[in-house]
Amino acid sequence: MKLEVVTIGSELLLGQVVDTNAAELGRALAAAGAEVVRHVTVADRPEAIRAAVAESLERTGFVITTGGLGPTRDDMTKPLVAAIFGKPLRLDAAVLRSLEERFRRLGRPMPAVNRTQAEVPEGATVLPNPRGTAPGLWVEDAAGRVVVMLPGVPSEMRGLLAEQVLPRIAQRSPGTVVRSRTVRTAGVAESALAERVGAIEEDIAPLTLAYLPSADGVDLRVTAWGLREAEADRRLSAVATQLRARAGADAYGEDGTDLAAVVLDQLRARGARLVVAESCTGGLLGGRITAVPGASDVFIGGIVAYDNVVKSGTLDVSPELLERHGAVSEQVVSAMAQGVQRQFAVDAALAITGIAGPSGGTAEKPVGTVWMAARLGKEARALKRVVPGDRGEIRARAAQGALDLLRRLIADQR
Repeated sequence: MKLEVVTIGSELLLGQVVDTNAAELGRALAAAGAEVVRHVTVADRPEAIRAAVAESLERTGFVITTGGLGPTRDDMTKPLVAAIFGKPLRLDAAVLRSLEERFRRLGRPMPAVNRTQAEVPEGATVLPNPRGTAPGLWVEDAAGRVVVMLPGVPSEMRGLLAEQVLPRIAQRSPGTVVRSRTVRTAGVAESALAERVGAIEEDIAPLTLAYLPSADGVDLRVTAWGLREAEADRRLSAVATQLRARAGADAYGEDGTDLAAVVLDQLRARGARLVVAESCTGGLLGGRITAVPGASDVFIGGIVAYDNVVKSGTLDVSPELLERHGAVSEQVVSAMAQGVQRQFAVDAALAITGIAGPSGGTAEKPVGTVWMAARLGKEARALKRVVPGDRGEIRARAAQGALDLLRRLIADQR
């Protein structure tokens, strides 16, 4: 089953509100066996809403809208959709009673303007909304065209989607699912990974493959569309195994796997403890680690050595080393890792130093230059990366890179 999503609201286009509804709809509809083939966002303008809904109906015959169901003048979705279907709006007595009862429970009189929320396109199915004043609406004509109107408030939209919409959609495509599986990689560029994976798209059809780069690395997401559940799971498992084999050592897990959790599991299996020394990441690496439940049985703590005084005074990085090579260097990051490991007397250590920007870069060391070091026992590794992005992205990539460096060091010691 294919459908389109139209999210409505000028605030979405202006960037004042993040459109979480579209992402939620995509995930939930896929799980119910429906494929969202297009998503558009339009302003609170009648011509834009009318055109978006009409064009989506023309392409797929099934549209879900969010927003524009409130009681104010800029809430125009309902009358515009009713006009597209040629259906008049009628006051629904049951909806009106529900609205009045809601206001009574809140101890407030119902404003007259809210009566418009009880107007329903003739023949539409009302989708009760216990979380708000605007009910959802399912409008369908004799030709089988459907528009489902949902509120724009995310909590209300999610509730109606789960309780009213998804069961109805599942009945239209019984037994089929749209399901994805992801192989997660780190330390490899998207283009290099694509070369290694090769042109497998035709071989895995009807499954599809997408490359999804982020600060965490590159995810390989394979999706099964409209297959029976057992068949989808079988095919996804086989392709995920194939992708992991081609990704090799760059693959560290599947789906929602957190690299910090992987590293903690590796160290836990060895009975090893971990400490960190951070400069440009300023505690972000430690935060990544302690966000994992159970981290305390592996992670001891760390030192944020932002200033060179802390690097030398606390981590025993010699001032001469800092003067000769600079804080962002292989020599200094290696000394940071050795110093924090020695100070806490543990098996494993990580260190990071870099230039997160937006200023501070030079021709030799541009913004985004990061040095990372990992130690496990007496074995040590250091790695330089020049990573893209703004300050936040550079810091996030540095933390992920350090974790990946230690993951590989541990794996190679088996």
